[in-house]
Amino acid sequence: MFEQTFKNIDDVLWKEAGCTTELDYTEQTSWLLFLKYLDDLEQERFEKAELSGESYTFIIDQKHRWSVWAAPKDKNGKLDHDHALTGDDLIDYVNDQLFPYLRSFKERSSGSDTIEYKIGEIFSEIKNRFQSGYSLRDALEYIDELRFRSQQEKHELSHLYEAKIRNMGNAGRNGGEYYTPRPLIRAIIQVIKPKIGEKIYDGACGSAGFLCESYDYLRQGKLTTKQLEILQKNTFTGKEKKSLAYVIGIMNMILHGIDAPNIIHTNTLTENLSDVQDKDRFDVILANPPFGGKERKEVQNNFNIKTGETAFLFLQHFIKMLKVGGRAAVVIKNTFLSNSDNASRALRQELLSSCNLHTILDCPGGTFIGAGVKTVVLFFEKAEPLDAIQTTPIFNQGKSINEQMATKKIWYYQLDPGRSLGKTNPLNDDDLREFVELQATFAESEKSWLLDVADIDQESFDLSVKNPNKGEEVRLREPQDILDEIAVLDLESAEILESIGGIICS
Repeated sequence: MFEQTFKNIDDVLWKEAGCTTELDYTEQTSWLLFLKYLDDLEQERFEKAELSGESYTFIIDQKHRWSVWAAPKDKNGKLDHDHALTGDDLIDYVNDQLFPYLRSFKERSSGSDTIEYKIGEIFSEIKNRFQSGYSLRDALEYIDELRFRSQQEKHELSHLYEAKIRNMGNAGRNGGEYYTPRPLIRAIIQVIKPKIGEKIYDGACGSAGFLCESYDYLRQGKLTTKQLEILQKNTFTGKEKKSLAYVIGIMNMILHGIDAPNIIHTNTLTENLSDVQDKDRFDVILANPPFGGKERKEVQNNFNIKTGETAFLFLQHFIKMLKVGGRAAVVIKNTFLSNSDNASRALRQELLSSCNLHTILDCPGGTFIGAGVKTVVLFFEKAEPLDAIQTTPIFNQGKSINEQMATKKIWYYQLDPGRSLGKTNPLNDDDLREFVELQATFAESEKSWLLDVADIDQESFDLSVKNPNKGEEVRLREPQDILDEIAVLDLESAEILESIGGIICS
C-alpha cells in the first residue's frame, strides 16, 4: 500500500544536498512521519470527542498543524497550491518558526511521560537538513499520502520503517548500534516469554527493536481493554543516550502501536545505582548495549567493578535493575567470556553468583552486519541474595564455589546456520528455530551442551564457548566480510587518533 511512497521519499532525499547518508534519510523521514502521525492522532481524537459531544483541545495550535502548513487542501481535497509554502519560504518557516515552536513543548509539558514532552525532546535534538524548499515540498506531499488511522496501516508502515532502520544500520560501521537483527530478537523473546503485567526494560534501546518486538509478541491473541491499556502505559521503558537513536526509537514504537512511548533521553550509566529501590526494578530486561565504548572515570565510579568498557558497565546496571526472579537476555561481545583482565573476571564472578546464568547463545560472525565483532547472548535470572552483607561481593566472602554461585549449570548453544552471514545473506527466523526448541529443555546435541559451574577454573572463571561434541572447524570468510572488517578497524583507528589529537591540543 505504502511501499512506493517510501521509495519516492527516498528518491527525494537522495537528490537533496543536505542529506548525504542513510542516517540522514532516516532522520529526516522520522520527523516528517512524526508530525503526520501527530496530525492524524489529533484528528482522530477530535472526531471521537465530537461524536460523544465532548470538546477536544488540540496539542498543536492552528498555525502549526500539518493540515495548515504542510498539506493545506482546497474544497476538493487536493493540495491547495495557492496556500502551500515552498522554496525559501518553506525552509524559513520550518527553521525559524516550526522547530522553535515544537522545541518549546519540552518546558511546557506536565511530565516526561506525555506526548507533549516527546514533541519537545525530539525537536530539541533533531535538525531539518533540507536545504531546498522544493525538495521538502515534494517530501511533504509524499508523506501526506501515508495514513495512521487503522492498525493495518500502522502495521505496514512499521515494516517499511524497520527496513529503513536496517538499511541505516547496514550502511555504517555501527550497524549493531542502531539495528539488532529482528530474527535474533524474536528468538530471544520466545525464550524469555514475557507476560502482560510484567515491566520490560531496555537501558540501551537504540531503535527500540526489543521493545517493539516484545509489544508484537504480547499483542497476539484477543486482549481485553484493560490489558491493552497496560501494554500502552505500564509495560515498556527504554533509555537512550544518542539523539538520532532516541528519535528513531520513539517513531518505531509509535508505528508499532504505542501512542506515547516511555523512552527517556539520558545516559543510563550516569544514574546512581545506590539509589535503586525494588520499585525501580523490572521483571524483564532485553538489551544489546553498545560494544567498545568508553566511559569517563566519574561514570565508572558509579559501579562496584570499575571498567571503561561500556558494555560491562551496562551489564552491571542490568543486574542491579532486575527484580529477584526477573529474567534477562543481554547481547555482549564473546570476548567477555574469556578476557583475563581483573574487571572481566570480577564481572563473570558477579554474574554467576548473583544470577542464574542458565543459557549462552554463541552467535556466528556476520550476525551483526558491519559491527566487526562476534557476540554471545547471555540469558539469566536474578537470584535471591545469598548473603546479607550486600556491600561485599559474594565471591570475596571466603565461600566454596558451590556456595558462592547461584548458577549451577550453563547450557550452551553454538549457532551455525551452515553459511557465511552478510548483507545479502542475513540471519533469518529458521536459523534460530532449533535453538528455541532445544533451549526449552536444555537438550544436548551436536550444537548444544551443558557446563557444570563447579568444573570451571576458579581463578579465571573462563566461560569460553568450547563445544565438546565436535572438533574445531575453521570456516573461511567471504572476501567482502574481510574488507568490511578492515574498514571498521580503519574507522576505529581514525577515531582513536582524533581523540589523542584532541587531548594533545587541549
